[in-house]
Amino acid sequence: MRSVEQGMRELAMGDDPVLIRAEAGAGKRTAAQSIHRMSIRRSQPFVALDCATLTVGALENSVSTTFRSGTVLLEEVAGLSAECQTKLMDVLERGETAEIGTDRGARLVFTTARDLEGELAARRFREDLYYRISSVCLRLPPLRQRREEIPQLVSFYFERYAAELGRRVPQLSAEAGRRLQEYAWPGNLRELQDVAKAIVVMGDETFVLGGLRGLSILSGGRSKERVSLKEASKAASREAEKELILQALNKTRWNRRRAAQELQISYKALLYKLKQIGCEEYGS
Repeated sequence: MRSVEQGMRELAMGDDPVLIRAEAGAGKRTAAQSIHRMSIRRSQPFVALDCATLTVGALENSVSTTFRSGTVLLEEVAGLSAECQTKLMDVLERGETAEIGTDRGARLVFTTARDLEGELAARRFREDLYYRISSVCLRLPPLRQRREEIPQLVSFYFERYAAELGRRVPQLSAEAGRRLQEYAWPGNLRELQDVAKAIVVMGDETFVLGGLRGLSILSGGRSKERVSLKEASKAASREAEKELILQALNKTRWNRRRAAQELQISYKALLYKLKQIGCEEYGS
């Protein structure tokens, strides 16, 4: 990550479009914000646009407004419609977005978690646009390739969420810490943040042992079975939710109304979730 940070510093000094490539949740927006903060445009706006929902009309409006200064982040550029790709290429060709050393013109930063070369081969992405935005590229490593950083990241998020929520900073056991470092983190930093926040909210590490167990992260290592990421995420979500609900019920001696308050959901929502996980008799 030190070399990545150095790369961001060097990119911040330039003015060409930048393409940030990384898996979902690996910190692409954070990297774009860092480039902006280190650039000559740091005092100007940073604007993020979601390419998957961007219409031609919205893009044209952005060109005449937000594209005039600062840094514009176009997230998941592979999601641009064919019409938006054409419009964006016209903007880049006319050079409407950059005048180095002046207050006019925005720096464009693009991100993608998808294989742009594959999109290009499938003719879903314009070749000229691909070459225009990919000449300056920054790759972010997934969290599983940065396992040595996990303890520091966990501590950072613990302190952040404890301060935000007015809770104490949790202390992980050696077993929980080992599980966190063995886990593959398909959701990368975003998933780690969610886990850290849940531990702070609950005040113990049972969530880690229960939630990660739902993804077949066993004490001996990773499961060798092939499962889809979508199914694995659903399984983890169900297991983690069940774990949290049962903890709240135990804490409140199976008082479902107090458990609902503890979980910060409505009583009706808790009853529905209890039925979903087959525990509707709890507290009755």
